[in-house]
Amino acid sequence: MPKHEARARLLNRFALAQAHPLPPLLDRSKTATTHVFSFMSFASTLRIMNRHFKNSSTTTLFHPLRLVFGAAVSALVLFSSGCQTQTPAADVQATMSRQKPEALTLREGDVIKITVPSAPNLDTVQTIRRDGRIALALIGEVHVAGLKPTEVQAELVQRYASQILSKEIEVSVVSSSFPVFVTGAVQKSGKIITDHPITALEAIMEAGGPDYAKANLRAVVIIRQEADGKTQNYTLNLKLVIEGKQSEPFYLKPADIVYVPEAFTLF
Repeated sequence: MPKHEARARLLNRFALAQAHPLPPLLDRSKTATTHVFSFMSFASTLRIMNRHFKNSSTTTLFHPLRLVFGAAVSALVLFSSGCQTQTPAADVQATMSRQKPEALTLREGDVIKITVPSAPNLDTVQTIRRDGRIALALIGEVHVAGLKPTEVQAELVQRYASQILSKEIEVSVVSSSFPVFVTGAVQKSGKIITDHPITALEAIMEAGGPDYAKANLRAVVIIRQEADGKTQNYTLNLKLVIEGKQSEPFYLKPADIVYVPEAFTLF
């Protein structure tokens, strides 16, 4: 095919691309697959024109094409972020507002101190065994895993009712630790053992911080197994926290998984 005819065809293809501006490409009523293939076709046209004109003196056309191509990439990125299946922002915000550091739930391995002012001989420090129990004088085995210290206190008052004069019993936590897991675009993925309430951002920092060249902190996912056995995902925009635009922390629970996705890149 003569060179001038090939050039004319390429120009016609570009004119067709101009005739269909980007907003229809981002029509949310279409599937993501449709948008991706539309974009790939558009990108293919630009690449062909690039190869054809790179050795030509017609450079004034290709430079605007680079700008159009860059705009198309940016539009596709915005569309992709809008198509993610996320926990509704209102639900995440409600969860964050409920997750102030709360009374610790006891678990295996925790060390608790029991103080009985009216009977100091019953004072003891106990490590919760793997079966969730502790052994106490006079009343024997008591299951405490899964309970809050105040609940254990109420249980002991009832169990010791016939043994002591006063109903005053204090239960305090000497030490407690639980694991969370951090993975994805962070410096060091793995398990983190913490002995204090920890937020999602703090867990990422404990993992060496995000990989700033790859991490997408606008869509950090918390994977949590709820009490009913179901898995619930929460999507957080930690970029707002880092920029000081959001102050409400998201506290992690034992065995939570923090996943930091990589930022979307086309090339």
